[in-house]
Amino acid sequence: MKTTRRKAPVSRRMVNRHGSFNVVRKGISHKHWHDPYHLLLTLPWYYTLLLISAGYVIANALFAFAYILGGDGIENARPGNFFDAFFFSVQTMASIGYGAMYPKTPYANFLVTVESLLGLIGLAMGSGLMFARFSLPRARVLFSNIAVITPYNNAPTLMFRVANERENLILEAQVRVTLARTEITKEGDVMRRFYDMPLVRSQSPLFALTWTVMHVIDENSPLYGVTSEEMVEDEMEVVITLTGLDETVSQTIHARHSYISEEIIWNMRFVDILGKTKDGRRCINYARFHDVVSLDEERNGLGGC
Repeated sequence: MKTTRRKAPVSRRMVNRHGSFNVVRKGISHKHWHDPYHLLLTLPWYYTLLLISAGYVIANALFAFAYILGGDGIENARPGNFFDAFFFSVQTMASIGYGAMYPKTPYANFLVTVESLLGLIGLAMGSGLMFARFSLPRARVLFSNIAVITPYNNAPTLMFRVANERENLILEAQVRVTLARTEITKEGDVMRRFYDMPLVRSQSPLFALTWTVMHVIDENSPLYGVTSEEMVEDEMEVVITLTGLDETVSQTIHARHSYISEEIIWNMRFVDILGKTKDGRRCINYARFHDVVSLDEERNGLGGC
C-alpha cells in the first residue's frame, strides 16, 4: 500500500523542502558581513553561541594584555600574570566585583572605565539579539512528501497535504500555489515563468489539524494537457507558500515548500487518516500522513485511525 517517494535531484529544485531557496548568487557585491545584525539572526543557534563566546573570550584577553602593559596596576594580582589579568577583566566586564582584585593606578582605572562601558553595551546588544532570536515566529507546518494527481468530481486534480504540527491554531491561514516552468520564447530566449494555480479552497479560518489543498486541472489551469514527461522536460515545480497568524504569539508565520515532477504521482490517492476512537472522538493518524494508495484500494475504504 505504501508508495515510496522517488529521489529528486536537488540541483533542479528552486525551493528546498525545508523552505530555503536553492539559488546560487553570483556577481553581487553584497556580503554577509556587511549586514551583521541580519547575519546573527539567521545563523544557526550553535554558530551564534560560538560567535558570542569567542567574542567574549577575545575581548577579555585583549583587555588582559592591556592591563599587563600597564605594569602592576591591579591590587592582589601577580604582576605580569595573564590569568590574573584575564579573570580581573571578566569581573570588570560582567560587573561582578568580588573585591579581591581592584585597580590601583590611574591607567588601570581608565581601562576599567572603558571596559565597563563596553561591557554594558555588549550586554545590551547580546540580550537584544537573544530576545530577537527567541521572539522570531517559527512555523511548524508539515507538508506531505509527495503530491498526487487524482480524480476529484470527475476532474483531474492536483492534491497535497499540509498539517499544523503544533497543538494550537493558525488563524486565517492562506495558501498560495504557483507553477514555475522553463519556457523558450519565439525569439529563442529561455525564461523561468510563474503561473498562479487557483485552489478549491485557499483559506482556512482555523488551521489546527490537516488540510488537503486541491487544484482542479481544467481549461484554466497551467497544468491542463500537460503530461508527466512534459513536466520533466520543462523543469516544472509547484511552489507553495502558507501564511497565517499564530494564536500563541499573535504573529504572522510563513512556510514554504515545493514539489518537482519526480514528487508528483499520477493516478494515486492519499490514504484516509481521519477516523474515530472507540469513545467517539475524532482521530487523526499522522503516522500515515505521507502514504498513498491506488484508486481501487482507496475506494475499498483502507486507511483511517
